[in-house]
Amino acid sequence: MNGEMNKQWLNIGAALAIGMVLSSGVFGWFYAKTKKTDDAITVTGSAKKRIQSDLVVWSAGVSTQSSQLSEAYKQISDSIPKIKKYLVEKGIPENQIEVSAIATVTLHKQDENGRQLNEITGYSMSQQVTVTSNDVERISQIAREATELINQGILIESSAPQYYYTKIGDLKIEMLGEAAKDAKSRAEQIANSTGNSIGAVRSAKMGVLQITPPDSTDVSDSGMYDTTSIDKDMTAVVNISFAVN
Repeated sequence: MNGEMNKQWLNIGAALAIGMVLSSGVFGWFYAKTKKTDDAITVTGSAKKRIQSDLVVWSAGVSTQSSQLSEAYKQISDSIPKIKKYLVEKGIPENQIEVSAIATVTLHKQDENGRQLNEITGYSMSQQVTVTSNDVERISQIAREATELINQGILIESSAPQYYYTKIGDLKIEMLGEAAKDAKSRAEQIANSTGNSIGAVRSAKMGVLQITPPDSTDVSDSGMYDTTSIDKDMTAVVNISFAVN
């Protein structure tokens, strides 16, 4: 009887031992398989393209001060039509010229401490003419030559033209594709150097666009949009994680 029980216990022990060995093997295979599947490589890809602005916004205007409101208004109302006429004669269509409302500031006398008093000493007025055009080169030249109006007695105040590119939305898609190709190429080079290959994309994140003056190295976490130069560099960046096989 005791011999029979001992035999049964031996059989049970052997079965448990075999089970543990098999379990260890299965677990080891599963762990190795899972670990391999979890291996990934994350790379950054970029694409750069030189673009040329196709829209310009330029503002110029006059400002004046006078002790009399009527006199200040007369100076403004005499100058703005002359500026507009000058622009039209330079070839700018009237529908591209916008005249702002007159801005008026009442000037008050101040005491010795710089505090404003109720007494009115005069008035300051200003008015702007803004040109919005796709003829970028022409407007840029006119902006440089606008000081000619000084010879007509008009003390024009000219702002720097602002240059924009209106097709960013369409170009952005193309450049993100190029940046993704760059990221894949980088990942393949890194994986090949270690005897591996890349698999499916695990995740992808688009970076912000950087639109900078030509050859500039400036970047911003929130993206840049330069409006000071006609030619610009547009840079797109993507971060992609690839599975490693």
